[in-house]
Amino acid sequence: MSLRPVVLVTGPSGVGKSLFAQRTGLPVLRLDDFYKEGHDPTLPLLPDGSAVDWDSPLSWDADAAMEAVLALATTGRAEPPRYDISTSSRVGVDHVDLGEAPAFVAEGIFAAELIARCREHGVLAEALCLRGKPMQTFRRRLWRDLREGRKSPFFLVRRGWMLMRAEHSIVERHRALGARVCGKPEGYTLVEPFAQAPLVTTPVTPPVTTPLSTQG
Repeated sequence: MSLRPVVLVTGPSGVGKSLFAQRTGLPVLRLDDFYKEGHDPTLPLLPDGSAVDWDSPLSWDADAAMEAVLALATTGRAEPPRYDISTSSRVGVDHVDLGEAPAFVAEGIFAAELIARCREHGVLAEALCLRGKPMQTFRRRLWRDLREGRKSPFFLVRRGWMLMRAEHSIVERHRALGARVCGKPEGYTLVEPFAQAPLVTTPVTPPVTTPLSTQG
């Protein structure tokens, strides 16, 4: 049996986590697919009560995400949900198979919430928080969200402005949870050893048996 460690990639929404993860060459688990559905009564609200606070970790199913991470680490396979942000609902199931990859990436805005648990289970390879320029991140996030029709334009602009103002505190929170804050070039350098490491298989040791004695 082999144990494949996980590289957790977190950072502010729009900083480029998904593209970074794809370019590592490792299989990717999308942690944002573990958002709770829009009808879930446990969803947190914004302070003014006007809408769901989708940037709160409470809007995310950390337990289900951790189960998928552990399944990939121990069996090399998982079936995470496929989430549609525009409708706030799960619309299917994905199939992630690590094949012969020696490690994998799990990326999402709440990835830092899993750092302690992954370390406790002995499956953490590295935890990175990607850092960018707040205004650049704001533009990239808004363009992506509008292009994909994730929410109404009014909601996206208001959310984007709030996130831009909070970007420093978001990064610092991820740092406090144990993530290494870095830019993308440094991040690729840190991930490279895990992408190139050989897959180590732990053989199952057969039980020791004592041969029967012979008479004669």
